[in-house]
Amino acid sequence: MAYVKKLYKENFLEYASYVIKDRAIPELIDGMKPVQRRILHSLFEMDDGKFHKVANVVGHCMKYHPHGDASIYSALVVLANKELFIDKQGNFGNILTGDEASAARYIECRVRPFAKRILFNPELTEWTESYDGRNNEPVAFPAKLPLVIIQGAEGIAVGMATKILPHNIVEVIDAVAAVLKRKSFQLFPDFPTGGHMDVSEYKDGLGKVSVRAKMDISDPKKVIIQEVPYGVTTESLITSIESAAKRKKVKIKKINDFTTEDVNIEIVPENGVSVSDLCDALYAFTDCEVSISVNLLVIKDGLPAVMTVTEVIQHHATQLVDVLTRELENELQHLLDRLHARTLERIFIEEGIYKRIEKEKTRDGVVATVYKGFEPFAAELLRPLDDEDVERLLKIPIRRISLYDIEKAKKEMDEINARIEEIRKHLANIVKYALGFLTNLRKDVSKEFVRKTEMGSFDKIEARQVAIRDLSVKYDKSTGYLGHNVKSDQAVELYKASQYDRILIVRSDGTYYVTDLPDVLFVDKSLALSCIADKEILANHVLTILYLNKENGCMYIKRCAISQYILNKEYNLVPPEGKLVKVSAQENLAIILKYKKTPGMRKTEERFTSDKYLVKGVKAGGVRLSNKIVQSMKISVIRATPKGKGTK
Repeated sequence: MAYVKKLYKENFLEYASYVIKDRAIPELIDGMKPVQRRILHSLFEMDDGKFHKVANVVGHCMKYHPHGDASIYSALVVLANKELFIDKQGNFGNILTGDEASAARYIECRVRPFAKRILFNPELTEWTESYDGRNNEPVAFPAKLPLVIIQGAEGIAVGMATKILPHNIVEVIDAVAAVLKRKSFQLFPDFPTGGHMDVSEYKDGLGKVSVRAKMDISDPKKVIIQEVPYGVTTESLITSIESAAKRKKVKIKKINDFTTEDVNIEIVPENGVSVSDLCDALYAFTDCEVSISVNLLVIKDGLPAVMTVTEVIQHHATQLVDVLTRELENELQHLLDRLHARTLERIFIEEGIYKRIEKEKTRDGVVATVYKGFEPFAAELLRPLDDEDVERLLKIPIRRISLYDIEKAKKEMDEINARIEEIRKHLANIVKYALGFLTNLRKDVSKEFVRKTEMGSFDKIEARQVAIRDLSVKYDKSTGYLGHNVKSDQAVELYKASQYDRILIVRSDGTYYVTDLPDVLFVDKSLALSCIADKEILANHVLTILYLNKENGCMYIKRCAISQYILNKEYNLVPPEGKLVKVSAQENLAIILKYKKTPGMRKTEERFTSDKYLVKGVKAGGVRLSNKIVQSMKISVIRATPKGKGTK
C-alpha cells in the first residue's frame, strides 16, 4: 500500500506535470508546444536559404525531441500547413479534403524569413540542455507577436485540455497596437477554411462559436458548398450528408465533389424540395454547421492558466516592448564595443604606438608599452583599456596597418555614432518604436493574410423544425396502442410525424398529456384526440371541448389553447363533475343538440356555433349550452362561403 501511495503521489504527478508542460499545452511566451519549438530551432540551425528534405529535418530534430520521428513529422506537416513559418515544396496534404501528406523523404521545407523576424534571436533566448545533455535547446523563443492565438492550438493533457482558435494575424497586430495606444479592441477567430461564423456565444477566447459552410443557392436546381467549417474536411462533410440522406433527414438525388484547390461540392435536391429547405436541413443534420467549444489554456510562468484573448494581447504588448528594448540594448552594446575597438585601432595606428613595441624584447614589455602609449588618450576611450583590448591590437596584421585608411575609418565611426544616437532615441520612445515595428510588419503581411471567415449571427436551425415528417402515427382501437411502430391490421393512421416531434394525447376520461413520439405506447381504448404537440402550434390552435355535467345532465362547451405543459405530466380538460363527450382541434364547428322530449317542449333541437364562445384558459370552466337534457349530438364543420356567391 505504501508503494502504491508513493507511486500516485510522486510518479503520477511527475508524469501529469510532464504531459501538461512538455507535451500538450502551448507556452504563452511563444505560443508553441515543445515539438513545434524544436522543429523551428532545427530549421534555424539548418537554414541556408535552400529547401531541406523533411526527413533530414526530422532526423536533425531528433537530437532535441525524445519521442521518435513520427510525432516530429506529423507536427511539422501541421505547422507547415499553417503557412506562417515554413515554406513547403511537395505534397503536404490538404486541410480542405483531408488528404494526407507524402512521406517525409519526398517533401521539402525551409524556414521563412518571417519566422526569423518574429522569433529568432539567439542572444535573447533562454537555453537549456536537451534530453540527453549533448545539445542546448531554447526554453522559449522571444516572440514579438502572440502566436498562441494566431496559430491556434489543441491538446489533451492529464485532467485538462486546451482548444484555442486561430485568429487573423493582421487583426492581432492591430489589437496589440491598440493596447499600446491604450485603446479598446475586439478580436474574433478567423479560420483558414473560411465559412460563416456566429460569435454571439464567444466570450473573449472562451465559450463557443458556431461555424457554417458557405453555400451558393443561386441555382434553384442545386446547392454548391464553397467553403467548409473549421475542423471539417470535404470527405467528412460528404460522409455526414450521405448518412443523413440514408436516415431520410435530407432529401437529395446526388452529390458531386469537384473540389481541387477550392471547395466545390454540388448537391442536387429531390424533386419538389427547394434549395433553401435543403440548406436548412443540411445545417440541422450534417456537418455543414458545427459548434466549437473553446478553452484558452496555456502555460504561463511555468503553470497552466486559463486566459482570455484580451489578457493574451495585453501580455504580448508588454512582451513586445520588452523584447524590442532588449534587442536595442543588445545592439547598442555591440555598437559601443565596435566603436571602442575602432577608436583603439585609430589611436594605435595614427599615433604610432605600434612602432614603439618594436624595441621591446619581451611580451611583458610590449604590453606595458601599449598601456603607456594609450595613457594620453584615456579621455577619448569609451572605457578603460584592458588586457583583451591589448591582445586584439597586437593581433592586427602589418598589412592592415599599412593599408589603414583614415577617412574610411572616420566614416565608419560616424555611421556607428549615428546608429547609436538613433538607438538611444528609440529607447527613449520605446512605445512609439514598437508601434512603428507593428506598422511595418502589418504592411508586409496584410496582402497575404486576408480574413477568410465571415462574421455575423444566424438563426439557430432546430432539427425539430426541419425534420421530415415521414413517420406514420397509427392507433389501434382494439388494443389501445399508439405509435409509429404499431403493427396491426386494425391500426389506423392518424397523422405523419418526425422523430423529433412531441404528441398530444387526450383520453376519453378528459385527461391529457404531452409525450415524445413513441414507438408503441398504450394510451386508451377510446382515444379522444391525438395530434402533434408543437408548442407554437398548440398555443395558436384552439381546442373545442364538449362535456356533460353529471350532476345536472346539461351540456357545456369550453374553448381553450394549451400554451404550457410539462412533458409526460397529466392534466384535466374537464372539471371533476364533467364527462368528456367530444374534443376537436377544428375551428368553426356547428353543434346540433337534440333534446329528450318532455311535456310542453316546443324546441326539440337547437344549433350552436363554436366560434361564438370566448377562448379561455385550460383550467377555466365551460359555458352551459342549454338547461335541457341532451339525447343526442351532431357536430359538423361550417364551410366558408366563397366570395361572390350567396347562400340558398
